[in-house]
Amino acid sequence: MKRIKIAHIAHSIGGVDVYMRLILDNIDNNRFSSIVIHGYHDTNQFFFDKNKNRVQSYNTSIVRDISPVHDLKAIVSICRVLKKEKPDLIHAHSAKGGIIGRIVGMLLGIKVIYTPHAFSYLSTESKAKRMLFLFIEWLFSKGNVELLATSKSEMDRAIKEVGYNEVQACSIDNSINAIEEIAELTISKTWPEIYICTVGRPSYQKNIELMIQVLYEVNKSQKIHLVVMGVGPVSGQLESVKKTIDSLGMGVNVTLLNWTERSDVFNIISKCKFYISTARYEGMPYSIIESLALSKPSIVTDCDGNRDLIEDGYNGFVVQNNDVTNFKNKILKLLMDKELLDEFSKNAYQSFVENYNIQNSVSKLESLYLKQAKSF
Repeated sequence: MKRIKIAHIAHSIGGVDVYMRLILDNIDNNRFSSIVIHGYHDTNQFFFDKNKNRVQSYNTSIVRDISPVHDLKAIVSICRVLKKEKPDLIHAHSAKGGIIGRIVGMLLGIKVIYTPHAFSYLSTESKAKRMLFLFIEWLFSKGNVELLATSKSEMDRAIKEVGYNEVQACSIDNSINAIEEIAELTISKTWPEIYICTVGRPSYQKNIELMIQVLYEVNKSQKIHLVVMGVGPVSGQLESVKKTIDSLGMGVNVTLLNWTERSDVFNIISKCKFYISTARYEGMPYSIIESLALSKPSIVTDCDGNRDLIEDGYNGFVVQNNDVTNFKNKILKLLMDKELLDEFSKNAYQSFVENYNIQNSVSKLESLYLKQAKSF
């Protein structure tokens, strides 16, 4: 039987990179084959399939920001690759991969599945840029494209705000493999034994400045350390975060860690009291799913993805954005109430088992690939 070939196109960093690797590592190799097209400077790690064979990958000039020269070069080079590879489907990821993938799909007559991983227009405070990015998303929602959201909230936003119709939009929740063992740290441990943590580059999206402000208020009542994982090359707010830490005198209470091995992230989450997120927007964050899998509850802001994963009062707390007082109170409550923390921890793991184990969801993605390949 001829295998269906999927071409993944992405700027492969952060959650997008994790998403693609999880697909490649779990999808049925007897029915599907894959290639990956990504940027020159996003990831330097090879991609592997379920049988641990290297997946054919190609580098191109995909960059995160709008760049007419780089974007045009990427379109031309990807067209060349796809004419040679002849995929049955394109799976385009994130804003930049989504735009380029849909352009290439139109030019070559290949059906496109587009996964936003959080819509680009949510990423700016500028009303003008927000309207421009939303218009671009609306414009490219037309044509031969299927929207695959990573959470129900993201799908609802696609229909209500971006302009996708219900027929061309669906959602499959992000999910991961069960975390069966915790490896030793590959980095030096420089933070206290008792701490809370988060994963996310210092950026407008993650709003780490708010997290520091909340921690400052918490520490007036009870001392707790914060570990922030994910400081890396795409950390536009790093200096702002450092300035906030310095201005509040929180240097001894916060550890900023560079990008590290995923096994290190699991180790650090597994030993924390609980996880927190102050994100302004998300698709569906893997770090919270990983926390659930490690029996760690979360205190999160009320945004797409966060609200899908955390049920307020069951496996954590959901707090309105920028509500410093309520966020502080919820952190203090979990720090002081061991019985509640234990209950939330059990519920966190149960949430993972029931909803976010990839063994239960990969078949949904395979069915979507089959359906879209045959419908074109």
